[in-house]
Amino acid sequence: MGIEEDIFRKYTVSKNKLKSYGFCENGNKLVFERKFFNNEFKLIVVFEKKISAKVIDLSSDEEYTNFRVGSASGFSAEVRENFIEILTDIRDKCSERQVFQSLQAQNIKKYIAKKYKDEPEFLWKNFPTYAIFRNKKNKKWYALIGDVQLNKVQTDSKSTKKVEIINLKISKNEISEQKGVYEAYHMNKKNWITIVLDGTLADEQIQAWVDKSYKNV
Repeated sequence: MGIEEDIFRKYTVSKNKLKSYGFCENGNKLVFERKFFNNEFKLIVVFEKKISAKVIDLSSDEEYTNFRVGSASGFSAEVRENFIEILTDIRDKCSERQVFQSLQAQNIKKYIAKKYKDEPEFLWKNFPTYAIFRNKKNKKWYALIGDVQLNKVQTDSKSTKKVEIINLKISKNEISEQKGVYEAYHMNKKNWITIVLDGTLADEQIQAWVDKSYKNV
């Protein structure tokens, strides 16, 4: 995943806000340019369906990419830090956060809000895409929605694509073994299960298990 995709993941960009920020129309694109790092580099940010960006080294007038290496250090690490800071500012001022990406996760959120009047709580700064749902009476969690690489839950898969999951407090002994249901990710595997929210299971089935999990806490 690129730096831009990581920063803007789960955010919806507003064209009007981009224009107010300083983006200019260029055909079907919106483009923003800014010098940074003591005017040694120029950042060019382009919005066309999604945000992309590149850095130009003004001393050579060529694209500078060393900062994109995850192990970047020293000078490159400073450029990377500046790059992330500017794009994060654009994100915060020009987009709206989308709590959940998949339609199935959104439907579960609506179901819980309607039936139990519970809203997602985001407890971890380092994991902003993870949300828990808590029983108001006893303050215990009964569901957690987040995203994870598919091969972390589906152990026979080599796919590293991000998928949304829900953890529910249900013992695997309480349900029949079926596709889409796995041992709990990062939770007690005896008392919790993980379900991949990719449409493998019907919303109605997952909602029934949400109800069971609610009763189990």
